[in-house]
Amino acid sequence: MRDLAEELRSEIDSSYARLRTFNEGGAVERRAAGTWTRKEILGHLIDSATNNHQRFVRAQFADPFTWPGYEQNEWVLVNAYGDRTWVELLDLWAAMNRHLAHVIEHVPVSKLGTRCVIGTGDAVTLEWLMRDYLDHMRHHLAQIVASTL
Repeated sequence: MRDLAEELRSEIDSSYARLRTFNEGGAVERRAAGTWTRKEILGHLIDSATNNHQRFVRAQFADPFTWPGYEQNEWVLVNAYGDRTWVELLDLWAAMNRHLAHVIEHVPVSKLGTRCVIGTGDAVTLEWLMRDYLDHMRHHLAQIVASTL
């Protein structure tokens, strides 16, 4: 999974530079009722990293691996990301994802086909779960840098 780990590292590096250009005002702007701010989207990505870290590690111990989903809106609310500075959140996001890249890189080939059932979803492989994680992150990073959320 070295290729996926390198893609993740590359995404972290290129996104980090773009995200550093936002100031606190731009990071807390809520451009429509019921939407997340940039801080909250980045916080969601931090939550996703913490949840997926557990999945990527634990899935190597059981086949099938079953794990609960998570309530993303509640996680963002409870973590109160709006109370943290943009730079703190950005550094935490980058560090957590660098660690995930390290974990992904060390998953044995023999574990990539592990069946994973998350919440009420259909079974997917551990490899699919890891690749989907990067797609999910890219989707939300695009939201952060978009002119409107």
